[in-house]
Formats: sequence, C-alpha cells, structure tokens
Amino acid sequence: MAKISTLESSKVHRCILFGPPKTGKTLLAGKLAEFYNIIWVDFENGYETLFQLPASYQEKIELITIPDTRSYPMAIETALKMVKQPCIICETHGKVGCMLCKREEAPVISIDLPNLHDLDTVVVFDSMTQLTNSAIANITKSQPDDYKLDYDDWGNLGKLLDIFLSHIQQSGYHVIVISHETEAKTEGKKTRLVPVSGTRNFSRNVAKYFDHVIYCEVKNRKHTFTSSTTASTNILTGSRTGIAIENAADTDGGASLLQIFKPELYPTPDAPVVAIGSKKLGSGGNTTANSVLARLKK
Repeated sequence: MAKISTLESSKVHRCILFGPPKTGKTLLAGKLAEFYNIIWVDFENGYETLFQLPASYQEKIELITIPDTRSYPMAIETALKMVKQPCIICETHGKVGCMLCKREEAPVISIDLPNLHDLDTVVVFDSMTQLTNSAIANITKSQPDDYKLDYDDWGNLGKLLDIFLSHIQQSGYHVIVISHETEAKTEGKKTRLVPVSGTRNFSRNVAKYFDHVIYCEVKNRKHTFTSSTTASTNILTGSRTGIAIENAADTDGGASLLQIFKPELYPTPDAPVVAIGSKKLGSGGNTTANSVLARLKK
C-alpha cells in the first residue's frame, strides 16, 4: 500500500465550466490554445465564438461537430462511444460508423480518447446541457412529443450521464466540460447554483467527477470567473489543487485557466526567483502568463 508522501499529484486536469449563456465560458477554454492543442467536441454549434481568438490559436483547435436534435439525438450516442472506444466519426452526421457516409466515402474523423495520454492536448465537450437534452431525447425517442418522463426514465438518464462522466473522471487526458447553471437544494435544504447535468439531484453531486469546478458570470460589465471552494455559499465552485483563478482578475491578463494548467507561470509571493536565460522571474504575486512572456521578451 503506497503512502501519500511517496506519490506525485496527477498532471491531468478535469474541469467543468458553468454559468449563464454569454458569460465567457467558450473563450475561457479556447484561450488554452496559446499553449495546448485542443479537440473541441461541439454538440450545440457554439464554436462561432472561437473565431474571436487569434489565428495562431485557431490553428491549434480541431473541431468535431455532432449535430444534435430531439428527433436525432446524436450527441449522447457519439459521446458515449468516444469516451469508451476508438471511433471513426463522419463529419456530416457526427455518427460513429455511419454506413451512409462509408458508402459515399465522405470525410471522417478518427479519434481514440481512451488511449490519449498527451498532456499537450485538451479535450473540450460543449455542452453538458445539450448532452443532457440528447440523453432525454434518446430515452423517449419512441414516445409522443408531449410525453413526460417517469421515474424509470429519470433513472436511465442518470445512468447514461454517469457512464459518460465516469470515463471523464478516469481520463488520461486534460478535459473541459462546459455547462449552464441550475438551482439545486443541498442536504441542508439551502439553494445553490450548480452545473446542469441531468436531474437537479444528479447536478448537485456532479462536482465529484471533476478536479476543478469554475463558475462564469458577467459582473460590473466584465466576465468574471471563480474557482475557490469558499468563494460563495450559494454557488458550487472548487479546486482540488486550491487554485483561485478569481485572484488574478485585476492583473494584466486577468483570470485564466492557465493558473490551473500551468501554475508555474503564476509564482506565489514566497516563490524563489527563477533565472531563465539572462532574465529573472520571481515573487511577482499573481503574475499572468502574458506578463511573464512580456518580461521574457524585454
């Protein structure tokens, strides 16, 4: 039995970003392309926001679009296969092993997430909200449009989402899941904002699958992001590495996921001065990645 003192902390980061629409979730994740290759799995056609990024960032983002509607709930079907096995996905329908596209020799995408152990790559799923809707549509696809889910249906929804999220939880690659917010009651009957993930009860406990839970909102006409466990009593946030990205909100580059993925770019006040070439980086507090790079170029 290994002792904690003999182990190293995991280098893999699994994050869920959530909040109302138009609060900067997509750009917050997309800006990681400054340092990482990104596989962007889009269930709701939200990738247009990524065109705001510099061209050099866009070159490092590979897009996989999975068209999803109530009539054809492709997102949950493809997502479950992607996290469990190597897949060949058709670009037209987002379907794994699409026979129609195979006959027509249409373009396809090969991806093998279970064997992806590349810490220079981040996989983004956008969004958990659409994946939930897709799972519901899949469960009720043989029912009339006005059908209401019964107890067994809600149970099946939880099972489908647990399969997906449990594979995310054990992934060997960096992963970001984007979601929206919903209200759920805690065991103490207090109301908290939590990421949309199936039922309210399931959403209340979804944080267990992730290392970092980050809330995104617009406040004082600015996009703000929060990750510390104690930031709010009525919003679910937290980081297993104790990172509080909100602390960089007033620095040159603002809050960034690089504080989680590349903490070495954010020296603490007690950190020793580190020499890089003829330049020295040291105890500058919450120095952002842009500040560090700018200093190196001087």
